[in-house]
Amino acid sequence: MESKYLHLSKIVLLLITVPQICKAHDITLSVFTVTSKSMTVRWSGHTGASSYKITATPKNSPDSSVFAQFSGSTVMGSVNSLSPNTVYRMRVEAMDNAVNVLSSAETEETTAPEVPFIHQAYSKHSDSITVEFGVVSGATSYIIRAENEDGYFSESLVDTSPGTVVGLLPYTQYTLSVMSVNTGGRSQPSLTVNARTVLVAPDLFSSSPSSDIIVIEWNPVDHAVLYSLVLTMEGSDMRVRLNTSETNLTFTGLQPGTTYSIKGNAWDPDGNQGDDITVSQITRPPVPGDVQVQLTLGRSIDLAVYWQVVRGADVYTAVSSTGQNCSATIGTYCIISPLSCSQNHTISVTAQNEAGPSEPSSPQDLLTFPCPPELVWIEEPTTGNCSVTWSKVQWVDYYIAFVKRDDGLEEQCNTTGTTCYFQCICGYTYLSTVFAYNLAGTSPPGQIVNYTTIPCCPDDLSVSLISTETLEISWTSVRGAELYETIAADGSEWIHCNDTAPVCALSDLTCDSLYSVVVRPCSETQGCNNTCSAHTRRTAPCAPVILNVTQVNSSTVEVFWMATNTEANYTVIAMGPSNLLTCSSSSTSCYISVSCGSTYDVSAYATTTAGQSLPSYSIPLETGPCCPETLSVEQVTQSMTNITWSGATGAGSYVTTLTSPRGHARCHTMDTHCLLGCITCGTSYNVSLEAFSITGHKSECSYHGFSASACCPSSVRLYRMDNNTLRVYWRSSPGLYNYTADLHGTRSNYTCSATNGAHGCDISEILCGEVYTVVVAPLTQEGSKVTYCPRRLYSVSCSGNTVGMVIYRGRRSVD
Repeated sequence: MESKYLHLSKIVLLLITVPQICKAHDITLSVFTVTSKSMTVRWSGHTGASSYKITATPKNSPDSSVFAQFSGSTVMGSVNSLSPNTVYRMRVEAMDNAVNVLSSAETEETTAPEVPFIHQAYSKHSDSITVEFGVVSGATSYIIRAENEDGYFSESLVDTSPGTVVGLLPYTQYTLSVMSVNTGGRSQPSLTVNARTVLVAPDLFSSSPSSDIIVIEWNPVDHAVLYSLVLTMEGSDMRVRLNTSETNLTFTGLQPGTTYSIKGNAWDPDGNQGDDITVSQITRPPVPGDVQVQLTLGRSIDLAVYWQVVRGADVYTAVSSTGQNCSATIGTYCIISPLSCSQNHTISVTAQNEAGPSEPSSPQDLLTFPCPPELVWIEEPTTGNCSVTWSKVQWVDYYIAFVKRDDGLEEQCNTTGTTCYFQCICGYTYLSTVFAYNLAGTSPPGQIVNYTTIPCCPDDLSVSLISTETLEISWTSVRGAELYETIAADGSEWIHCNDTAPVCALSDLTCDSLYSVVVRPCSETQGCNNTCSAHTRRTAPCAPVILNVTQVNSSTVEVFWMATNTEANYTVIAMGPSNLLTCSSSSTSCYISVSCGSTYDVSAYATTTAGQSLPSYSIPLETGPCCPETLSVEQVTQSMTNITWSGATGAGSYVTTLTSPRGHARCHTMDTHCLLGCITCGTSYNVSLEAFSITGHKSECSYHGFSASACCPSSVRLYRMDNNTLRVYWRSSPGLYNYTADLHGTRSNYTCSATNGAHGCDISEILCGEVYTVVVAPLTQEGSKVTYCPRRLYSVSCSGNTVGMVIYRGRRSVD
């Protein structure tokens, strides 16, 4: 039956429309795909071509040519109805509208071979299917295609028939087809056939639980309805075949120590036999016979075990009831070594191969010599009285205990019991061993134990205070001491010091505390001697804590501190830049005379009979600045004064104040002078000054009072009187002040005075025809004239030879 793919009479055109591309080169041609009956070619477009003609001409065949024609926009097409396994010359021609050939190109290609025909397909293994098919002329190889309903797809290349597809799943239906292949390509697939892979072989697990039985087990095989097993003994024609639907099978009545091969396979519901598998299993060996035991003499006493060789054994093992054993792979004996004393050995032998051990042989008994005591120890129930004790050993008639002191002295004790007593002295090490005896002889040397008595207490202990909170303890080394433990306790804490040297420093102790110090010599075995006497020593006092420094006055400060010491004296040190100041007290404060305007570092320390404490932390002290030694007040105007003072040590700025019941004036300056306004004339002021350091410390300074001069009189008038006399009149402030009136002219000057608060005075013999400057000023308490009162101008005219008109011409500023 011919394939339906062979009856293609119609030309199938593959049209790929592409934009017209103007090309100036010649047309090119290449083969795209090839089958047994067709070829698909591809060519390059040609400018001006309206159509393309493809011609397939057989090269070595009388068959006629086949052609196909395509439009000018097509660059790929197929030519069908070709002969299989034939070389064709493929030609493309580009033609214009007038069917003129514009350009052409040629190439050669061979069509694929004929489609093969499958004769049969079968499976002999669970992962493969073999396909038998008819070979075709011109084919160089074949492709077998396998598919299943689960989407599996594979193609396998084979040289000829039959061919096998591998890598398949067990007991699975596959659809198979074959394609022939040559240099031109592959044919169309053949008609398909179906085939199923066989079952996978069961995975056999074999064992021999005894010397005449083999047990075979396996896991179920999917789709299996029956299992076959064939047992064959090596070197024999004996063969046993058994079928079962179970997953285990037991073969009985077999030969011990014999190897058997077991072949197994599964059957599917259609009666097809699956893969087979073969395993080998040896039965366990028989029980060794004629077992004998005896002691061997040499450098050590060993136990020899003998037996007879049995079939199929790889190794022999002799096991004692004590847990010891020996083994041999060749020969008929093995040695159990070393032997233990005081034991009753029960020996049995087993033969073993890869299947497992045989049953044990009949037991054989043997008794050994006695052991030394397993446990030996020395005790000291009371000081100086020791005992050596050991554990009881079986089959012993008596014991001998040996005790040796580390200075060479030795003694022994013979007893049927388990304890011996001896005298022991502090600081010595004692060695002891115990031998057991019976009719068989002496036990091997036993355990050697040592016991060191407690070390002796030192008798020349010295405790000294080497720093404020550190005690140094020293003593002479004592016998038996490997370590010294020094303990200092003050009732609230324990301080430990462990050292191998006979000296110890206990530091970081609590200050001003009474410590009880004990040195306990210690050994690694006995620990420490707790009977040593204690020594007491007090630590240095605690350092005080300065709480506050208060400046009592400009030259005295009081220092306050907190102290927890008992019966301590305290010393305070104030360290200045050029001097050292101190004060002492047993209380919590003391006074120090200091200089004004100075800085100090203040610290304190305590002193007791035990020693001196560490100094406290220093705190800085800055005293207030000094007061200026001199200060003067000068009234500049009726309402303004100028205050000056001398410089003060430590002062950075000053506040000067004038105070009275009628008001006050203040100025703040860094200079040593200050101008104060708003002064009330005729008023007494208190003068004070505050000196401030740059850090804000203040000193208050008081000085003698200041009285402002009387107020300048107001309403000053000049009147003409008789006899060339002028009267000066003014209105004065309340109070009995003295005044002076001055008239200054260009040619003459005149002065008159008034006392006790009078309001005027007269000046005679005045020279007329002058302009006079008139000043009326009060006198200070010292009698000096105030210089800041206002001046007035008067014009005095002449009337003949006498004073005429007196005219006020205004004020004049003070010169």
